Amino acid sequence: GEGYHRRCGGPHAERNALASCSEDPRGAVLYATLEPCCHWGKTPPCTEAVLQSGISAVVIGSRDPNPLVMGRGANILRAAGVDVIADFMKDQCDRINPVFFHYITSRTPFVTMKYAMTMDGKIATCAGHSRWITGEEARKRVHEDRQRFSAIMVGVGTVAADDPLLTCRIENGKNPVRIICDTRLSTPLHARVVATAKEIPTIVATSCGEEKKQKPFIERGCRILQVEQGGDGHLDLSDLMNKLGEERIDSVLLEGGSRLNWSALKAGVVQRVQAYIAPKLFGGESAKSPVGGKGAEFPDQAVMLRNPQITVIGQDILIESEVQKCSPE
Repeated sequence: GEGYHRRCGGPHAERNALASCSEDPRGAVLYATLEPCCHWGKTPPCTEAVLQSGISAVVIGSRDPNPLVMGRGANILRAAGVDVIADFMKDQCDRINPVFFHYITSRTPFVTMKYAMTMDGKIATCAGHSRWITGEEARKRVHEDRQRFSAIMVGVGTVAADDPLLTCRIENGKNPVRIICDTRLSTPLHARVVATAKEIPTIVATSCGEEKKQKPFIERGCRILQVEQGGDGHLDLSDLMNKLGEERIDSVLLEGGSRLNWSALKAGVVQRVQAYIAPKLFGGESAKSPVGGKGAEFPDQAVMLRNPQITVIGQDILIESEVQKCSPE
């Protein structure tokens, strides 16, 4: 038998695996990428199901960092006479669940900053044109990623310049919640992301508390999320992440422009960077790069990345790295 956690509120992987067994699992070995839970939440504890099944041994990849578990699941199984082997292929299993690990320990979303650029580091031409930098295969990969994230986030500048729809354009795909960072509520009301807000959940994060300015967005189906203003006059992105965590949004795909990207890095809210690199050269001193803002003054103040993974997608290259030190000094 095999199984995985299909949806929030549904049976966990262990219960689905046991339910799919083609023969009696009594005396068998269960392999779990994550330590079986031992508490009542939206579902009963998996340790209970494992013990009832007669499983004789459990091999665990990752320890569950949830404060309600944290080794208790393994200990309960051992106390009942089940042979438990922990930390088997731990590094590989840990890499499967970065979103869960981050959210369950911080209660803030796991943020992936994604951008596409040319080999000379440009996200648009000197005239501001950016469609399309990467090829169709890379763009398809982006839409596959969009349905894996709870939310997708951009700034008001991106909405005004590109008028994106921010949907998952894959058949039967799941659209992420759309988030617009708009400190002063200046998003064009005719923008597609606003016009379709009654069809696709859309949040406008703002520091503007004026009901008169909020009303047109609410009438069009947007939710207004009141966020504190930072010292730079823009949204306090740390406060925004806390509020999104309270909304049970566990992951955010940041597809912002260079200014929002820098602000997110400066605020220390980014955990991963995805850089799609196209075999093109735009040139131009005024052509924008993926990260703007003030930038680092000295090399040792750089945002440090680690564990790069390189994937060739068609003619393009995807480099994914974890953020080691996010907030520039």
